[in-house]
Amino acid sequence: MVITRKPVRFIMSAIVGLVSSFMMASPVADTIDTAKEHVEEHVEHGQEVSASNDQKPEEVYAAIDHHLKDDYYYTFFHDSKTHEHFGFPLPVILFDNGLKIFSSSEFDYGNKVVEKDGQKYVLYHGKIYKTTTDDAAAAISYDENHHPTNEKPVDFSITKNVVGLLLAAFLIFLGFTALAKTYKTSANNLPKGFARVLEPLVLYVRDEMAVPNIGQAKYKKFMPYLLSVFFLIFLLNILGLTPLGLNVTGNISVTLCLAVFTFFITNLNGNKDYWKHIFWMPGVPAPMKVVLAPIEVLGMFTKPFSLMIRLFANITAGHSVVMGLVSVVFLMKATLSTPGAVGISFLLTLFLTFLEILVAFLQAFIFTMLSSLFIGQAVAEHDHDDHH
Repeated sequence: MVITRKPVRFIMSAIVGLVSSFMMASPVADTIDTAKEHVEEHVEHGQEVSASNDQKPEEVYAAIDHHLKDDYYYTFFHDSKTHEHFGFPLPVILFDNGLKIFSSSEFDYGNKVVEKDGQKYVLYHGKIYKTTTDDAAAAISYDENHHPTNEKPVDFSITKNVVGLLLAAFLIFLGFTALAKTYKTSANNLPKGFARVLEPLVLYVRDEMAVPNIGQAKYKKFMPYLLSVFFLIFLLNILGLTPLGLNVTGNISVTLCLAVFTFFITNLNGNKDYWKHIFWMPGVPAPMKVVLAPIEVLGMFTKPFSLMIRLFANITAGHSVVMGLVSVVFLMKATLSTPGAVGISFLLTLFLTFLEILVAFLQAFIFTMLSSLFIGQAVAEHDHDDHH
């Protein structure tokens, strides 16, 4: 693996400068508002504010879990007193004895059963199940482990994560269209406006990832994929720190899809030397070749698996820590009478939020760097006589 020694401080400075203006507002605001309203409600009724009757750990876990999971509603925040949600419903697209399209608002956040063409559906814990009753409270059947046993329809719905992916793809399209336009119209081929921010990142991906790992002769073929995956992951990570409250790269289905693309691009472009090193490694005794072949085959799958888990785990952990740190304040007794606790929590949350900006870049960098490394190993030409 080729490790670059060039500093990336200018990239970090540009990233921090771009997003620092809206870092004060983060997805954890929902948790703060909900907890404050809950405390004020107890104060109005003359109740003691304590850890036992203020913000329960179960409520904190539910708030964090709701942010991390995908959803059929794009909810910005909700009023804990009136239970009113502020956002908009998303389209539900099901294939079950025909195509069925309707708005998720018909579920009324899981309180109603929706009937379409004789089929009944209920929304339960963020998933759609088929049912035979009109009572949403009794629509789900459970096994001995309290897991739903209802059948699920084939679901192609536009969920919150899909909206995030479409938004990121649209922003990337606008940015790179502007960059390409400046190259065509500018006399000295210098980008203008926001395109000046993109060009150093494009050159960084090319000069520090693609060329060193894949080689000067073959890197151009894989640049579109490497640029796409780098900017998609980076932009999605940044959007997750804004008030939009997205957690796309914290969804393991998304990271799995990205890892599968790397797996297929790597193996479909592998040359005969790559496959020979996997199934019949040159330069080692025959008995060892039999032993090493299964290990190498397993390595073909562990590489994309590590890409999937690394991105998913780091983004999920970052969001959980930031939201959990804010929630700690509302689990403490007499929080409202201790302004210092709120100040400490605010400073720690602000610090972790800026740390998440660094993580947003690093995860995009690591995923792209390792993808280029795996591709480079697959397309590299080996001189066995010199090597052995």
